[in-house]
Amino acid sequence: MSRLFSSLQRRTFSPSQLRSGVGGSSRAYNVITPSEQASVLQDDIAKIRRDFLAAKENFVQIPDALKGIPKMNPRGIYVNKNLRMDDIQVCGFDYDYTLAHYSTNLQTLIYDLAKEHMVNELRYPQCCLEFKYDPTFPIRGLYYDKLKGCLLKLDFFGSIEPDGCYFGRRKLSRKEIEEIYGTRHIGRDQLWGLVGLMDFFCFSEACLIADMVQYFVDAKLEFDPSYIYQDVNYAIQHAHQSGLVHRGILSDPDRYLVKNGQLLRFLKMLREKGKNLFLLTNSPFNFVDGGMRFMLEDSLGERESWRELFDVVIAKANKPNFYSSEHPFRCYDIEKDTLAYSKVDAFLPNKIYYHGCLKSFLNITKWNGPEVMYFGDHLFSDLRGPSKAGWRTAAIIQELESEIQIQNEDSYRFEQAKFHAIQELLGKLHATVSNGKRSEEYESLYEQLNDERQKARCTMKKMFNRSFGATFLTDTGQESAFAYNIHQYADVYTIEHRSETLLLLMLRFVIVGNSIPQKDYKLGIFGAIMSVEARWGHSNSMDSKKGKKGASSGKDRELRKLNSSVSSDVYDGRERDSRKKLVKSVHVWFLFWDVLCVLSVYIGADLICSQETKMESMFLEVVLNFGGGLCSGLWGNQWQEAVDGQMLI
Repeated sequence: MSRLFSSLQRRTFSPSQLRSGVGGSSRAYNVITPSEQASVLQDDIAKIRRDFLAAKENFVQIPDALKGIPKMNPRGIYVNKNLRMDDIQVCGFDYDYTLAHYSTNLQTLIYDLAKEHMVNELRYPQCCLEFKYDPTFPIRGLYYDKLKGCLLKLDFFGSIEPDGCYFGRRKLSRKEIEEIYGTRHIGRDQLWGLVGLMDFFCFSEACLIADMVQYFVDAKLEFDPSYIYQDVNYAIQHAHQSGLVHRGILSDPDRYLVKNGQLLRFLKMLREKGKNLFLLTNSPFNFVDGGMRFMLEDSLGERESWRELFDVVIAKANKPNFYSSEHPFRCYDIEKDTLAYSKVDAFLPNKIYYHGCLKSFLNITKWNGPEVMYFGDHLFSDLRGPSKAGWRTAAIIQELESEIQIQNEDSYRFEQAKFHAIQELLGKLHATVSNGKRSEEYESLYEQLNDERQKARCTMKKMFNRSFGATFLTDTGQESAFAYNIHQYADVYTIEHRSETLLLLMLRFVIVGNSIPQKDYKLGIFGAIMSVEARWGHSNSMDSKKGKKGASSGKDRELRKLNSSVSSDVYDGRERDSRKKLVKSVHVWFLFWDVLCVLSVYIGADLICSQETKMESMFLEVVLNFGGGLCSGLWGNQWQEAVDGQMLI
């Protein structure tokens, strides 16, 4: 077992180590006679038990092993697709939770207004007025089952999190989940009965749904879960559409709005870079105007107007229908608070427009496809439509900063390393009895390992949200369904608009994971590949005017540098031979990658980009954090189990 934890400290590994599993050893389980089978199984279980005991003793070594592992940048930009910002000529923005950020007091306001509407207008019991918004309960990215009444957190593959299923405010056990759904694996094809709660306004909605369901359960009243959702959703929509929320915010902007001193500078820098800007929001103009005036009152001059920053301002756009309807634009008269009757065939400066549709917008502006980037917070209303229309998309995810900060903490990284070590041992234990009888020794060891794994899972979960854990991760450290939607609809994502973020956006994005120093090949084959790709991406941008031949020569040039670097006399014979094998593997990788890229042209695939496929990023993350041996054993097994709908968690 000592070899398992030495892999946490070892930063050099070879392709042979990747194939061999934990500790670099490979064992083949050959077919044996029945008389020998029991003895072999006992020996294997005994060995795993010894490894487990050694692991518990070596847990104290984990903190030292983690010191050399780089941490993520909470305020960084995270990229799903390759992007050159100098190709972007137009930047569009949503308003709520994109340009304007709100305090947590807003969720309480929305919750209370919706609750009062349900009691006063929909005749819910008066005792419901006593409900209080609980900010510790919901997270973004949950699903509500309108048929069964459960709030669900799903993982990347569409399976219900074992500790992420609530009926009202009560968490359901695994047995109860299986009784209700038959299996934890729902699958994305079966999500039609579920409602995704994906934007920042969903916190109050999820909490109110759970509280209403819990009321009916406690009162022992029969109810239809779909009616609960329908009424809660209607009440929250009424709070917005009636203007109650907007008037509440503008009546006390210091309580609800969060000023951003960099917002004006950010927008002006975009203008100075020659970008066209537009604002596309579902909110009414008076609310947007009041909020922008408040946020920029310390930055704008007396005669300046925030509207001068935008080429086009569109309010009450009715997204996501805006992207598929053919509704005409109407010019809004600010003074009279009325809509004009004349046809809109051009967007005039300093004018405000209502409604409209994407088709008319593109016809009027002549802004097409990849030259447009739209910033928004709602993955479905803001980003899914633009993504399908060919726009580039940027998601504003405020939770990103706090969750990355937690993942960077030593306590979390310690529990995560423990979890993966125990998970590896459980995988080996399952493999020993895959075709054999489970003995008492097996059951005893399995129970001990599973208890240790559950302790690590619970500890990691409590570091985030007490009810559902992290927004982006499951309790096992895998990506959640919310993270899957970000991959689907956001080209890039970050926490907010900042001037330093803009400067980064002006660079060419290449998915290279953590930054790799130019001559640091200690991470092995994938580290070397990423180092070449990172520098080749830079040289490729400089060679872009030379055409395909220039771009190809950029990669060749970097590969030649890698060749020459391992031929240096500073290495002894054994080290030089090892590095030559590494370089050979890098060449084979790029050959394989080039073949995939050619195939992608013929099959029309849009998923073959530099280091951005799902399994590669998962594989790379474990390599960077836990060593190559653990990587091959862990992800190889879990990927197959995930495909079968039987993720071992």
